[in-house]
Amino acid sequence: MSPPTAIDPPQQGTEEEQPTNHIPHEPGISKHQASKKLSITAAIPQFSSKHEEREYLKGRLAAALRIFGKLGFEEGVAGHITVRDPVEPTTFWVNPFGLAFRLMRRSDLIRVNGAGEVIDGGGNEHRLLNTAAYMIHHAVHTARPDVVCAAHSHSLYGRAFCTLGLGLDMITQDACAFHNDLARYEAFNGVVLAEQEGKDIAACLGGKKAALLQNHGLLTVGHSVEEAVFWFMSLEKCCHAQLLADAAAAGRGRSTVKIDDEDAAFTYQTVGTHVAGWFSAKPEFDVIMREHGEEILS
Repeated sequence: MSPPTAIDPPQQGTEEEQPTNHIPHEPGISKHQASKKLSITAAIPQFSSKHEEREYLKGRLAAALRIFGKLGFEEGVAGHITVRDPVEPTTFWVNPFGLAFRLMRRSDLIRVNGAGEVIDGGGNEHRLLNTAAYMIHHAVHTARPDVVCAAHSHSLYGRAFCTLGLGLDMITQDACAFHNDLARYEAFNGVVLAEQEGKDIAACLGGKKAALLQNHGLLTVGHSVEEAVFWFMSLEKCCHAQLLADAAAAGRGRSTVKIDDEDAAFTYQTVGTHVAGWFSAKPEFDVIMREHGEEILS
């Protein structure tokens, strides 16, 4: 990928030089400067065929699972990330049931059809499908044709936060990425083994990027593997930050200071876009590929 171009020094005066909020992570830069930032979008990989794209996405999915393992998002055999297959979009790739995130390779991934059957991948060693993964992800991918990737796991701070029955407060810049873009699924019916439960979760998610699943954990989606993974990592940290901030404020007989709706909405346009999610995940993917790339792609 080619790096984004450098940003010119700030200019004053013309309409083209007035601040804009349409480019990730650079609030207040001019339209002239913003146009140069579009090279970030141009750096997103392009493919000569759907089969080439499939292999790339499988590699990114294996890397994503390694990242989840590195960050401690595993809980035994729970947790799953899926990516829609570009060749046959009614199917998706997912980590096989019972294989550690930290050991995931591209060749370990399995492809699942709409009937919940494993139709590809995994070799002879790893071909078990997590039923809950199928029920949740099949429903989400069916309801949301725009979603390329969906991620769910039982991360510590996410599941702790999801016991409170609360929404995410706009108390930090990072939380603003979820402003009016975070659902709350207010039910718990045990392990998701029923088709209707998956459909209910997908319906609750609606068009949003993430959901808090009561007494369960976090669910995030994206137009890329990187985007879905970054929203999960960021939401986990936002839950952690709110738990800490609420506890600290309560200990002092106070409450946290909230960002007002107008400022949160403006900040969302900077940190909450699809491109912002993709680009924000890039450093973590670069590191995991530098550390384990050859093994991940095997």
